[in-house]
Amino acid sequence: QVQLVESGGGLVQAGGSLRLSCAASGTVNAMGWYRQAPGKQREMVAHITSGGNVDYVDSVKGRFTIFRNTTKNMVYLQMNSLKPEDTAVYYCNANQIVGPGPYYYDYWGQGTQVTVSS
Repeated sequence: QVQLVESGGGLVQAGGSLRLSCAASGTVNAMGWYRQAPGKQREMVAHITSGGNVDYVDSVKGRFTIFRNTTKNMVYLQMNSLKPEDTAVYYCNANQIVGPGPYYYDYWGQGTQVTVSS
């Protein structure tokens, strides 16, 4: 069982920056950040594989950067030029390979609130 603990959320003005951090209690495979705004479905924001390949939702490309420290089992999300529409609860996600196939198991953090004021 892997625990994910996020930190770094808060309140920031539009145009500002925040960095989210997520610590995994064990070795994981891919990691990522998702977000859920009130009344909306959870969406993938950024994803990074164990090999360092990254992917972003179109709305954050050029503003957000995901990176990880594999030796420390940590992933970060640097968020610049924040907009009010970035306001959401941000969740850390990680998976582990649990069987041949391969089969993956997903882990989730408890979420951290990011609020961007206009």
